[in-house]
Amino acid sequence: MQSPGLALLEKKMTAPIRNVVLVHGAFADGSGWRKVYDDLIKRGYAVTIVQNPLTSLADDVAATTRALNRQDGPAILVGHSWGGTVITEAGSHPNVAGLVYVAALIPDAGQTTSEQYAGFAPTPDFVIDIADDGFGALNPEKFKIGFAADLSDDDAAFLRDAQVPINMSAFGATVTNAAWRTKPSWAVIATEDNAFDQAMLFHMAERAMAKITTVAGSHAVYVSQAKTVADTIDTAAHEAVHDRA
Repeated sequence: MQSPGLALLEKKMTAPIRNVVLVHGAFADGSGWRKVYDDLIKRGYAVTIVQNPLTSLADDVAATTRALNRQDGPAILVGHSWGGTVITEAGSHPNVAGLVYVAALIPDAGQTTSEQYAGFAPTPDFVIDIADDGFGALNPEKFKIGFAADLSDDDAAFLRDAQVPINMSAFGATVTNAAWRTKPSWAVIATEDNAFDQAMLFHMAERAMAKITTVAGSHAVYVSQAKTVADTIDTAAHEAVHDRA
């Protein structure tokens, strides 16, 4: 006969995951998640959107950790672009049940973000202007083709004008923990992403043993293909339950 305590533990471990934490990347802020947020809310999820300061990897991980600390149960942690590096480091948090990488970087422990680009083709349409203070922003004239080629002019302009510059030294910070080595992972790869070489995206996702979804879209796939991104998060929330059981 099963004890009441064991039955309660099993019920807790197999209960649906209802929390999602969204982490934006460089040259962006949290507002770009609006369509994904709206979709997830309609599905009954509690969603937290992190606002990364983009001042260092440590600062962005701290911001994400604060959001994870506020969760009342297990959560799916989602990162876009540079946010993939952030969730890789922050994802060992006990509240994280699974990781979703959206057009994202997926470094390994002991690596920097910059090292992920080695050996892969350059992306000439993704142009970063670096100021004297070391912070970089996407070139406004190249923003749409580099970041948001499949968005309307108005939507691309909004993302362009909402972008937050990143301290470029963050890309040289060494990742000390690769959460994907201990947490189940999913990846959404946009086939028209002008920020990354496609081979690089597949290399990182396959190394992380992520379940990969490909979709036609730009680097702003979380805006242009919000339903596909939300579907992947929903799948992760259901499948991560079984991985935790």
